Amino acid sequence: MVQATKQHKVLAPGEGLRLQSGPGRDLVFKVTGDDTGGAFDYFIVQVAPRGGPPLHVHEKQEEAIHVLKGRYKIRVGEDVFHCEEGAFAYLPSKVPHAFMNLTDEPGEIIVVYTPGGGHKFYEELGPVSRSSAPDPKAIAEVFAKHDMTLLGPPLSPD
Repeated sequence: MVQATKQHKVLAPGEGLRLQSGPGRDLVFKVTGDDTGGAFDYFIVQVAPRGGPPLHVHEKQEEAIHVLKGRYKIRVGEDVFHCEEGAFAYLPSKVPHAFMNLTDEPGEIIVVYTPGGGHKFYEELGPVSRSSAPDPKAIAEVFAKHDMTLLGPPLSPD
């Protein structure tokens, strides 16, 4: 297998590949798996007030979250943590997880996936999850195509 030569990348504030996730979750990829030879993705997630993804599991990707803005409830397996600005969470592959912005203000987190390539998932998920009538089956199919499984609803604040 031939690996493409990796190129350096320097971005100004606000620059990057902009994608959408579920309602109220916009993403700005600073580097993708395409940029890093598949090694990792690094992106900023803008999280809506009281927003966050449903409970899910990644079969292959490790995930790390660093809280920049907001206060979050983060579930990893059966454990639940409350994370303030500056907090960090590592979410191993094959462990169910979800997070929720507990504030009434937009939040922001840095996410790292390894291996990289998660941007391909969001390129497909955004249009499906943000349609006028999101189809849960179609959303589940996008998750499955990218080695992830939906397990339950988003977290509740309590």
